Amino acid sequence: MKRILAFVVLAAAAVGSANAAAPIAKIQSMLAKPEQLCGRFEQTKQLAGMKKPLASNGRFCVVAGKGVLWRTLKPFPNTLRLKRDEIVHLQGERVAMRLDASQEPTVRMINGVLFSLLAGDLGQLDSLFEVDGSVAGDAWKVSLKARSPALARAIGAISLDGGAYVRSIRMVEESGDRTDITFTDIKTGPGAVLPEEAALL
Repeated sequence: MKRILAFVVLAAAAVGSANAAAPIAKIQSMLAKPEQLCGRFEQTKQLAGMKKPLASNGRFCVVAGKGVLWRTLKPFPNTLRLKRDEIVHLQGERVAMRLDASQEPTVRMINGVLFSLLAGDLGQLDSLFEVDGSVAGDAWKVSLKARSPALARAIGAISLDGGAYVRSIRMVEESGDRTDITFTDIKTGPGAVLPEEAALL
């Protein structure tokens, strides 16, 4: 749930749907709004009480109208695919987990938020999070604080920053665990999605 909601936030930022109380119009005007956006991610998770963070990296794609693909390449290959009606976790070519929206209310909520954001409907994000933001030059910052205690326990506080595209996301959990994700090598347009990624979407 925590990881999936992070992707929802990423998707929102990537397609120009970052919401901030005062400078929302400014931030939305700064963000590019491509139909297809792919790039690389570097993720580190610092667990409370552990000295060495857990690191992973890979590729991600956000395709308007289709969904989000998150491909971890190292240290262990696996893929998470979010579509309107399902969430699928793949390990190699094997389906490790499939959640169907018709059977799992959580999937309907997550995907409802995701696709509302892709369509530019910020109402659901505002209902789940207290949103704050700022703009300095050609950069912006947005912070999200869960409104409900249950959601706060599940995902903690989220902050992200960027310019034309999202550059980084930080999640800080109530336990003190911290996850940092940095995005690089952003590409947009028809050539952004690799053939094997297009096949998965």
